[in-house]
Amino acid sequence: MKVLISVDMEGVSGIVHPTETDPDRYDYERGRALMTAEANAAIAGVLDAEPTAEVRVADAHGPFRNLLPEELNRRAYLVRGKPRPLGMLGGLDEQTDAVLLVGYHARAGGGPAVLAHTMNDGILDVRVAGHSMGEIGLNTSMAGHLDVPVVLLSGDDSACAELHDLVPSAVTVAVKQALGQGAAVALHPEEARERLRHAATEAITRRAQVSALALAGPLEVEVDLSAPFMVDLATLVPGVSRGEGGRTVTFTAADFADTYRLVVLLAQLATIKPG
Repeated sequence: MKVLISVDMEGVSGIVHPTETDPDRYDYERGRALMTAEANAAIAGVLDAEPTAEVRVADAHGPFRNLLPEELNRRAYLVRGKPRPLGMLGGLDEQTDAVLLVGYHARAGGGPAVLAHTMNDGILDVRVAGHSMGEIGLNTSMAGHLDVPVVLLSGDDSACAELHDLVPSAVTVAVKQALGQGAAVALHPEEARERLRHAATEAITRRAQVSALALAGPLEVEVDLSAPFMVDLATLVPGVSRGEGGRTVTFTAADFADTYRLVVLLAQLATIKPG
């Protein structure tokens, strides 16, 4: 059996502020230790269910260089660094049996939700066939394009609800209750890890009951960007056009793989400073 665990940071128990998630801020080392510990809990849960499973762990936050390699369960393969194919789902392929999303957060505009955003602060919204999607929806649909189900998500209660709307049969673990963008009622980290380990075991055991989320193409996609100059830059990409208003770009994708790749590219362009 082959499993991919994609690990973000904002949805980890105890984390509520950018100082804990930004490599340039003072509390980041503590945040990455908490992130690594939750990754290990999910790995342990997978191996409890399938002791011979091949487990890949995709570092999926910011620079993709957050998880502490020497602290990660030695049974897991670490997918680290960027840029790379499939971004937050680095390591995913058609032979993967299940995906787990650990430490995930709600989409931009969702909430109340802790540190909610979509890819980065340059993207205000992504709509695929008229439906707003954040990282949870984008990654779940990309996995579904390869017929791989997302069987588990951990994060705050808003993130869990976001996955349940897409995949009602998936297992979720709410490690904190969001009070706002920068506040939550959180489980003790050890309690969160224990619940996550049990939930990962459950998710792998009942993975056959969870369907992959597959969206048939062609797909009409709209992306709202935070600044007009980002629109100017984005429309240099072949196939990308200006939408209504001064902050929206649109494109038609043949399938969800094309959707995913272009949204990831637009997110990167949105980090470029003007001038």
